[in-house]
Amino acid sequence: MICVALPGLAISSDQGQLTAQGLEGFYRGGRRLLSRCQIRVFGREPVAVQARMVSADRARFVAVVRASPDAGPDPDIVVQRIRHADGTERITLQSSALRPLRVPLEVSLGTDLAELGAVAAGQPGRELPAMVHDAGLRWSSPTGHAVVTAAPAPTDALASAGLLRWEFELPPGGARTVELRIRADGAGSGRSAGHNTVRPFAGAQAHGDDPRVEPLLRTCVDDLQALLVRDPAHPSDVHLAAGAPWRCGPAPAESLAAARMALPLGTRLAAGTLRALARTQLTRPGVEFGRLPGPLRHAGPRIPPSCTGVEATLLFPVLLAEARRWGLAEQETAELLPAAERCLQWLRSSAREGPYVPDPGPGGPLRCETQAHAHRAALVGADLLDAYGRPGAGELRQWAEELRRRFREDFWVDDRGGGRPAAARTASGRPVPHLGSGAAHLLDTGLLGAGAYAPGLLDKVQTEQLARLFGSPGLDSGWGLRTLDVKEPLYNPFGHRTGAVRVHETAVAVAGLSAAGYEKEAASLLRGTLAAAEAFALRLPEMYAGEQRVEGGAPLAHPAACRPAAVAAAAGVHLVATLVGVRPDVPAGTVALSPVRGAPLGELGLTGLSVGGHAFSARVSRLGLGMVEEAADSLQLGV
Repeated sequence: MICVALPGLAISSDQGQLTAQGLEGFYRGGRRLLSRCQIRVFGREPVAVQARMVSADRARFVAVVRASPDAGPDPDIVVQRIRHADGTERITLQSSALRPLRVPLEVSLGTDLAELGAVAAGQPGRELPAMVHDAGLRWSSPTGHAVVTAAPAPTDALASAGLLRWEFELPPGGARTVELRIRADGAGSGRSAGHNTVRPFAGAQAHGDDPRVEPLLRTCVDDLQALLVRDPAHPSDVHLAAGAPWRCGPAPAESLAAARMALPLGTRLAAGTLRALARTQLTRPGVEFGRLPGPLRHAGPRIPPSCTGVEATLLFPVLLAEARRWGLAEQETAELLPAAERCLQWLRSSAREGPYVPDPGPGGPLRCETQAHAHRAALVGADLLDAYGRPGAGELRQWAEELRRRFREDFWVDDRGGGRPAAARTASGRPVPHLGSGAAHLLDTGLLGAGAYAPGLLDKVQTEQLARLFGSPGLDSGWGLRTLDVKEPLYNPFGHRTGAVRVHETAVAVAGLSAAGYEKEAASLLRGTLAAAEAFALRLPEMYAGEQRVEGGAPLAHPAACRPAAVAAAAGVHLVATLVGVRPDVPAGTVALSPVRGAPLGELGLTGLSVGGHAFSARVSRLGLGMVEEAADSLQLGV
């Protein structure tokens, strides 16, 4: 159970006790401040009866104790613990005994002040000796300090055992609470004064026939809020970390992709993400001019690692252009336009292999996904340049047209089943023919003016074939889209690029298939993802095993998956918004609906979205008819 309010984390088992096993503990900025927090009442550990997430940043644990010897088998003290990622824990003792009780409470604390990476690798440090300090305990090491203070102050503190003790008088029905506050370096109150005071999202809510949609959307927005981070030098600019607990640092591609899928919640996150990444852009003259930096990402056993910086560079102008359609202020768009122009300049200068963009570098393979990102960036970027009277739009459209023509020949692998797009072409021109969910990006075409979509890289026949393949049992696991067809020899249901289900790419496929008119295949993937979300308590991980769904079964968790994850949480928002199909063009003063035909989840209403900085609400009937219920007066409505 992972509570997140970055830079704070609290990782627990469902027993509630922190025992220093595995990853358990409170973390701040990637360091474990407290690894052990075990309570005893009457010298005994309470019996755990419930553990659940209250929100993305809080968990509630309930345990019971039988205190009165004449109470029989029934417990008469309830122990509730509310654990918060910001470094606080409230322990409440509630008595239901028939007589007053004198209740001793002991809290045993310890820490190793280890880095999260070392703990994850199975190399935690030794538990440090404690010192009594300011109504609590303090630990020190060459790498840092941690302090736990308690309110009310303990009646006794034993540093050698890391033990705090209280003795409470509890009348029948009475309750007493102890609050522990964990902080680093002996400073501050332990409360996160950073991101959680920033609310960049609209108060979106869903309602309709399917009871899962409303809590799914609420949980996804909650997870996005928990993953917000910001540069201390520019505190107004918030963006998303990739996920917890493994990837809380900078992740340009994931933060851009998540911000793009979260545009129905408002444009503030997009603006903050774009500004933060624009400051990192490479601007020295040379072949890298205009590119965003980013680490390499493992791409499976058949293809060398890809560069997330390349993906981020191609996503940057797309997010800016689409955020403008959703209502990003003209002044903010104009300020960010030079960075987007540099991204597009890098795109044109990097396409040396015919019309193709290599990834990660000039000698790298030509990836299917990269060409899809580049094609979308060129068309949407050209639309953006035209809007501001900037040069280069015609050249980008001409290049994109040449890319479409060549791609449909060079990347299509004919076979007896009707053909498929190649995952990549090697430097020697050999196609890598395996098919997986990465091809979903070929269906993601980008939003242009008047609510229109940019043309795709595939022609109509090829798009139909890809839709058929996405709907086949080889790729549709029943829980979502696999990253590799089960018939491939390298298939592994837990392989993050060789068979596991990645929620982001499944959501992209659902939206792309719906826009292309393949509602049956889109609805199957949508229902599978919702079923998986339900199995994960509606908190979607970034990926899970791609084993085939069977009646009564459940998807298998991937041990390396982040949960919560930015792209998975944003994908949940994207899935719900896709059903309504909001297509805004705020600069032109219009907004239209293009709901998924057939209404696969029945009637659905969305309220509290944001278009043009104003509240927006829409509803889709059981017949698939869309209706705008709330919008800014300045917008012309259409369907």
